[in-house]
Amino acid sequence: MDVAVEGKEALEVDADLIAFGVVERSEKDALLPSYLKEADVATGGFLTAAWDRKEIKGKKGEVTLHPLPGGRRRIALVGLSKAADFSLESVRLAIGYLTRQIRGKGVRSLSVHLPSFTLGKLLPEEAAKAILDGHALAAYEFTRYKSERSEPEKRRLVIALSKEHVRVKDRVAGPLAREGRILDTVLWTRDIGNLPADTATPQFLAEQALQLGKDLKLKVTVFDEKKLKEMGCGGLLAVGGGSVHPPRMVIIEYQGSGGRNAKTVAVVGKGITFDSGGISIKPSPGMSEMKFDKSGSVAVLGILRAAAELKLRVNVVGVMALAENLPGGAAYRPGDVVKSYSGKTIEILNTDAEGRVVLSDALAYAVAKFNPDQVVDLATLTGACVVALGNDIAGLLSNDDRVANGLLAASEHTGERIWRLPLTSVHRDMVKGEVGDVRNSTELPMAGTLTAGAFLSEFVNGKPWAHLDIAGTAWVAKAPQYCPSYTPPGYTAFGVRLLLNYLENVS
Repeated sequence: MDVAVEGKEALEVDADLIAFGVVERSEKDALLPSYLKEADVATGGFLTAAWDRKEIKGKKGEVTLHPLPGGRRRIALVGLSKAADFSLESVRLAIGYLTRQIRGKGVRSLSVHLPSFTLGKLLPEEAAKAILDGHALAAYEFTRYKSERSEPEKRRLVIALSKEHVRVKDRVAGPLAREGRILDTVLWTRDIGNLPADTATPQFLAEQALQLGKDLKLKVTVFDEKKLKEMGCGGLLAVGGGSVHPPRMVIIEYQGSGGRNAKTVAVVGKGITFDSGGISIKPSPGMSEMKFDKSGSVAVLGILRAAAELKLRVNVVGVMALAENLPGGAAYRPGDVVKSYSGKTIEILNTDAEGRVVLSDALAYAVAKFNPDQVVDLATLTGACVVALGNDIAGLLSNDDRVANGLLAASEHTGERIWRLPLTSVHRDMVKGEVGDVRNSTELPMAGTLTAGAFLSEFVNGKPWAHLDIAGTAWVAKAPQYCPSYTPPGYTAFGVRLLLNYLENVS
């Protein structure tokens, strides 16, 4: 990423656009903020006049643009919302709105006045990373299948420290470069997640993992359908049975730099490359979006790539449970009883509750084979989670407060929002089977996310574990009205930044 840190005032940087943050004003704010005085002079008093007319309010989503003399350069005032609510996420959102607004307007370089995006509340290095997050994530476009497509916009981003912050240049530059590497991985992950099911088959995703292993010297193991049968992975074989693209389980092992005492975290992802619902087929409207049902496994790819590139101290085992859920002569049926890797039998009541079925094998294998200290899974598991939490918050269920609290802290830091939901004995009782050990659906119009989590908890053998239901956050169908401004339509790579932050704290 073309990003730089300069110990200059923002206006001194040779950039097409100079951006300042403005907090939402109150009735008491009669005067233009002092840090805008030089910009006001440069605009011939326009900012003061606009401020006096109350055209500049500083509200979330507000972007005010004004040309500087000569016409090439412009000033941007970006709303930060209320001071009381100001956070790192306020910075990401503000820069996301700005980036969307300037798309296609010939802005090849952007200078951001860092002090106005800290408000004296945020560390300069953290605010700088949030600026880069908002800009890079909002600028992303997936154009692979456009026959007529222009080259992606290339824009140089300069974090202008100003005289006030110039002494912390070294403190800002290092973390910013590291954040750039994380974002490169997020965008790489988005490219894979946006691929349609005719390209991104279980075998294709397995090949992506193998290539990643070659590039970063990671141990990668791919279990094909024959090996899965030998292992007793009945869940993956059942769900993938109706497709001409057979299922795969992929294991990616990263040995951290923390030595013998390093903890091991297993990160498990649901990877349904297309979900028709199987015999319990879904309604046609919206089914095209089911290419995103692989989001959990694609996130695992990104997490392992970044963990290796950043040389995290913690050991990470990535497990991708890959299958395509289609109806067909060999497809599994409602009423079937499937034997999972753990030996537990699963009574199938609904073939569209397939994610938990493939995860039963992946979770049990990860626990039995690697004996991890912790297990975290990511899955686009239930529509009920979207109903409960919408498109900007993922559900969290866990059997361990320490793991749950660590994920919540990472969520607060990265802006990838999660909310903890209850997991009780009542929900575990609801998934007990009548003819099998557990059933994959209760067929009741209640607690769908909670019973799905209870089902998964049966396969972690008591290990500290957390489940992230990312059904609402994994992709954006249209313009992000109810989603963060830095999430363009398509796959979001939700969970990659969250888990990386969590793993860093674990290590």
